[in-house]
Amino acid sequence: MTDSTADAALPSPDDRPGADVVIFDGNCGICSAQVRKLLWWDCQQRLAYLSLHDPEVQRRFPDLSHDRLMQEMAIVDRGGRRHWGPEAIRYLTRRLRRLWWAAPLAHFPGSMLLWRPLYRWVARNRYRLSGGVCATGACNLHGK
Repeated sequence: MTDSTADAALPSPDDRPGADVVIFDGNCGICSAQVRKLLWWDCQQRLAYLSLHDPEVQRRFPDLSHDRLMQEMAIVDRGGRRHWGPEAIRYLTRRLRRLWWAAPLAHFPGSMLLWRPLYRWVARNRYRLSGGVCATGACNLHGK
């Protein structure tokens, strides 16, 4: 990822109306950093982004629970289907051309038996793992 990519604003659903929407924890340093990397992986501009803390999430997707979004990221695809946590990552390996190489790992039979608990552990500990990456102070609130 280049510096210009890191400094670029994340495209919103208004910027990319036909895109899948990635809903992530914008207060989490790890989450924000990984989502910013998606800008490079998404060379075909198929994704738009919203922080779960943005009121736009509730307006666009009133059925999505804030509590669940605090537990795992979500992708709302163009058809309105919801992809959660490790299944969302698996979905991205099929959706983004530059992630084709990860598809066999994500789709290997039985692999979700590993990916689900690993994802839950990282998600549960994301504020603590963010360490000095947390600019908002939210890491201190959720890392206890």
